[in-house]
Amino acid sequence: MKPVSRPLLYAALIALLLTLSGVSLIAGKVWVPFDAWMRPDADPRWVIIFELRLPRTLLGLAVGMALGLSGAVLQGYTRNPLAETGVLGVSSMAALGAVLTLYYGVTVITPWALPAAAVGGALAGVLILLLLSGRASSVVTFILAGAILNVLATAGVSLAMSLAPNPWAVTEIVNWLMGSLADRSFDEVKMALPLVAIGCALLLTTGRALDALTLGETGARSLGVSMSRTRWIMALGIGLSAGACVAVTGVIGFVGLVTPHLLRPLVGARPGALLIPSMLGGAVIVLAGDILVRLTPAAGEVKLGVAMAALGAPFFLILLLRLRRTMA
Repeated sequence: MKPVSRPLLYAALIALLLTLSGVSLIAGKVWVPFDAWMRPDADPRWVIIFELRLPRTLLGLAVGMALGLSGAVLQGYTRNPLAETGVLGVSSMAALGAVLTLYYGVTVITPWALPAAAVGGALAGVLILLLLSGRASSVVTFILAGAILNVLATAGVSLAMSLAPNPWAVTEIVNWLMGSLADRSFDEVKMALPLVAIGCALLLTTGRALDALTLGETGARSLGVSMSRTRWIMALGIGLSAGACVAVTGVIGFVGLVTPHLLRPLVGARPGALLIPSMLGGAVIVLAGDILVRLTPAAGEVKLGVAMAALGAPFFLILLLRLRRTMA
């Protein structure tokens, strides 16, 4: 497929984002038509828009941008099409850090304990991943390293759940781990947006280094790229953005895996050119998924993390089979 011009692609993605953002403010179990927006003092449905739908939409945009961009950076850095924060265990490590604060009740003392623990867990996950995989960038190495991280994090979460002092703590942890944008307020928005903004800003600076890495690490160094600096910027950016997302929404996987693959044919092979489209595309996927889970004909709302896993797992399998045919 021939790459699309960058201004046209940006314009299409932004227009789609604006449309989905408007639909997100309207759609749900209770539909809020446009005429309710014009009467904030007289129409009681305005409370639904401002207190429920607006923070949910803002979080959907932030989470989608962070996860889409993180996936594109990880795939560009590792030259591995299967790299993603959820697949490689980074989100699981962030979840482990957050679950420990829930288990010990630290969030009662300070609300910033949970996002701080989630960011610390995500940062530790990226660093452990780089340490385990070393300089190799093969599919097998990174998948095994990610599997080790996932096993460690899952074991820690399971241990916390099995030792929880009461069943309500277990229920809270399980519901949070499933990943959702429901019932979020502006408190979560204020908590997540600064960290996501800083993390995404750091990740966007890696474009030149990712382009140089297509020549290999030796070629990148010959072009003046500092690999250690790039590695630390990537680790800090993913730690802040992915950790903040997990802290406020729980684990929402496969966004960073699917988004770059859908947009890469429209952008071309240059990893740096994929960053901004993946950031916008990730927000499109999360907002669209969140709108769909609200409209499911069921008594309760399907968790967004569950829905994304159901859609992303077959996509992951197709990618794996395609890679196997390529390497055969």
